[in-house]
Amino acid sequence: MKYLSILGSTGSVGCNALEIAGKFPERFAVKALSAAHNVELLAGQIKKFRPEIAVVLNASRALELKSRLPAGISVEIMHGQDGYRAAATHSSVDMVVVAIVGAAGLIPTLAAIEAGKDIALANKETIVMAGEIVSKTAAQKNVKILPIDSEHSAIFQCIVGHRKEDLDKILLTASGGPFLHKPEKEFSKITPEDALNHPIWRMGKKISVDSATLMNKGLEVIEAKSLFTVSQDMIKVLIHPQSVIHSMVSYRDGSVIAQLGIPDMKTAIAYAISYPERLPLEQPIPDFLNIEALTFEQPDSGKFPCLDLAYNACRAGGTMPVVLNASNEVAVESFLMQRISFVKIPEIISKTMDKHSVVVNPALSDIIETDRWARETAYKMVKL
Repeated sequence: MKYLSILGSTGSVGCNALEIAGKFPERFAVKALSAAHNVELLAGQIKKFRPEIAVVLNASRALELKSRLPAGISVEIMHGQDGYRAAATHSSVDMVVVAIVGAAGLIPTLAAIEAGKDIALANKETIVMAGEIVSKTAAQKNVKILPIDSEHSAIFQCIVGHRKEDLDKILLTASGGPFLHKPEKEFSKITPEDALNHPIWRMGKKISVDSATLMNKGLEVIEAKSLFTVSQDMIKVLIHPQSVIHSMVSYRDGSVIAQLGIPDMKTAIAYAISYPERLPLEQPIPDFLNIEALTFEQPDSGKFPCLDLAYNACRAGGTMPVVLNASNEVAVESFLMQRISFVKIPEIISKTMDKHSVVVNPALSDIIETDRWARETAYKMVKL
C-alpha cells in the first residue's frame, strides 16, 4: 500500500490522480488533500477518500469546507502555508503528488523532500525556479522525483535502461496550441476564451494560456535541463500537432526512441505513482490505422517569442528563470482578467528580464526575493 498526499487535488492533474487512486484501492490510500478555492469539490473528495488532513488557502475557506462536511467525517482542516507544509510532510505519507500550479508549489515541494517523501511532480515551476536546490536536496535525502508532465514522463520512459553518456538530444514535442496557424497580424485580437480553447488537451486556465504562447514549452526546456542534467543546447522543441508522440530522445548512434500515447494525463500520472510498475489502466492506444500522418514543424519564434525568452533565461541561469516564471504568471493572470492583450504577455516578460541583475548560485532566500521583485516589477508594467 502506498500512502499519498495530493497537493492541488481539485485541478486537472489532482482529479486524475484521485481517479487512479480510487481505481486501485488495494494499492493506494490518500492521507492528505489540498486545494486553494474549490471547496465544494474538495469536500466531495474528502467524503470519498477520507484523508486525515485537508488544506485550503485561507481561514474563511477552511470554515466553508468544515460546514460542507457531515459530522461523522474525521479530518483535520488547515489553511495557508502551515497547512500546505503539513500536508506535504504528513508522517504517514510515502509520496506527494505536487499538482499545485505556479510558484506556490515550491515551498511545499521542498518541505516534502526535506521530510524524505518521494515526489510525483506536475509543478514545473518548482524546477524552473530552484532546480539545483531541489535536485541537491533530493539527492541528500535519497528522494525520487518522478515527472508527471506528459513530455517529461515520456523522456524519463525513453531513457530508463540506457546509458546517460550515450544520450545525444532530447526532443520535446508541443501541440502548437490553438494559434499555431493563426496569422500573427490577428494576435492582437485574441481573447482569453480563444486562448483557453486548446485543440487537443483539457487543462487549467494558466497552463492553457502558456500553451497558447509556447511558454509552457519554454518552461519545460528549463525543467528538462535540470531533471535530466543536460545542457539546454541538447534540448530541441518540435511542433507536433497530433500530440501522439509525447517526446523523444536520440542517442549518439543515431537511434531515436519515442513514447507514444493518446493525449491523456492518466498514463503519466499512473507511471509516476506506481514506478517502476505499470498499472492496468485500460487506456486505449492511438488509432494508428486511422492516423493519416504524424507531422512536425519548427517553432515560429516570431509569432511565439516566449519560447526564445525561456531559452535566454535558461542560458543566463541563476535567478533569471525565476524572473521569467514570475513575470509570466503576472502577465497571464492580467491577460485572463482582460487587463492586457495577448501580445503584451511576452513584452512584459522581456522587459522584466531586462531589468534584472542575475544572482548566480542563488540561495532559497534569493529565489524568494527575486520572485517578489519580478512580480512587483511586472505588475507595474501592467498598469502602464
